[in-house]
Amino acid sequence: MTARLSREAQARLIAARRSFALPGYASYADVGVEGAYVTPYQLSCGNPAGPVLISYNWLDAPTARANRRTLARQGYLPGMLFNRVLDRALELAGLDRSALYLSHVFHLLPATRSAAVPRRDMEASFDAITRHEIADRPVIALGTAAARSCARFKVPCQAISHPSARGLSIATKARQIAQALRPGVA
Repeated sequence: MTARLSREAQARLIAARRSFALPGYASYADVGVEGAYVTPYQLSCGNPAGPVLISYNWLDAPTARANRRTLARQGYLPGMLFNRVLDRALELAGLDRSALYLSHVFHLLPATRSAAVPRRDMEASFDAITRHEIADRPVIALGTAAARSCARFKVPCQAISHPSARGLSIATKARQIAQALRPGVA
């Protein structure tokens, strides 16, 4: 039986995410997408008993502000490479977003697109929030930052490529995710 994140644990995680702050980063409230979730992705990928996918971060502040309406409704931007890859992976695995629990290493928004978040900031966020979301469920680390954070905090995971990684095709990245979700999927 798969472990489940209780409602009480979810409430504590939301409170932890809301109180987590570091200079130079925006919060979800700052960009107008505050809600009863740890990350807006959980509007579609918030299954408390589902496998946990951990990515680097959600978005940058300017992109979140510019797309506030879509994000408040869906929690993600369908046209982004990350989401196109994830949707293809789910199709291959015969699943939909509601089967997953997706979260991030870093729960704040950088001031610019593709900004590098220092490791100490990622570790502070992972320690305060992400590691508590796992609840003994299988973890799939999407990319190096997620795999490194899982290793740092001794969280067992299956590390695969980030959906936005360069140098791999959408099909290859989608297949990796699908196989991690459902071993044996070709």
